[in-house]
Amino acid sequence: MYEWIKALHIIAVISWMAGMLYLPRLFVYHCEAEPGSRQSETFKVMERRLLKAIINPAMIMTWLAGLYLVWAGHWYLSGWFHAKFLLVLVLSGVHGFFSRCVKDFAADRNTRSQKFYRIINEVPTLLMIFIVVLVVIKPF
Repeated sequence: MYEWIKALHIIAVISWMAGMLYLPRLFVYHCEAEPGSRQSETFKVMERRLLKAIINPAMIMTWLAGLYLVWAGHWYLSGWFHAKFLLVLVLSGVHGFFSRCVKDFAADRNTRSQKFYRIINEVPTLLMIFIVVLVVIKPF
């Protein structure tokens, strides 16, 4: 059972990260669209569907499968896991921030620039790199 849950966890992480890497790119392009325009309305639909149909369910599955793996594998005793857990909490916070951005764009209340979203787009990538290194290398 453990190996099947691990496979589910990896699939969920890949799906979560795909969405977390794509959504801020949509924000970059959405910034260029005039509020109320057809293009802006299309971005709103894309952002909402990506968040609700892919990112949110993938995050939930990542957490559920991950918590099972931690419990079943007794990883909660390992130092590397504590660091990974902290980074996953930060990634979940970024997810929450992106959810807020989707709501702001949907209400035509975005106040941030393209440059901001280009920079924030790198945060999930950096977190992913550190998380993968911790899981594979288990440095401590």
